[in-house]
Amino acid sequence: MRLIILLSLFLGFASTGFAEELHLVVNGKAIHFGDGDYNEENWGLGVEYTFKPQNDWIKFVSAGYFKDSSYNTSTHAGGGIKRRYRLDNDADGWFVDLGATAFLMTRKDYQDNKPFFGALPFMTVGNGPVALNITYVPSVSPKHEALVYFQAVIRLATFD
Repeated sequence: MRLIILLSLFLGFASTGFAEELHLVVNGKAIHFGDGDYNEENWGLGVEYTFKPQNDWIKFVSAGYFKDSSYNTSTHAGGGIKRRYRLDNDADGWFVDLGATAFLMTRKDYQDNKPFFGALPFMTVGNGPVALNITYVPSVSPKHEALVYFQAVIRLATFD
């Protein structure tokens, strides 16, 4: 949690005001675009803390862990920004977010668990308190295949 707070202050995310929402992130499924023997059940948990939207732009910080493609536990902490597109007039109705996230991650099979920097685009589709994050991860080396990664996002609390 200290890392999330420090990261939010460092990146300037806290300057947007009080937090608006706290989410539980359930890491789940990966679909690899290769012939290797990869773990595609990437279970793990995380949190996402979003700040008050400004003109449909939402800044956030997040952290979590999951079982990676090689069956090892990976951790990450970072933040990003996403643009919300409402698909109806209901404030708790259907929406699509398009955004980017930057993070520090550890992986046993990449730099022997030393933190490394990453940045990825993502899309979120949701309705009310539940959403699905979809992230494309390109191949970063011959031994790491490209994949699409899915996470369930569940709103836990809303703050004014």
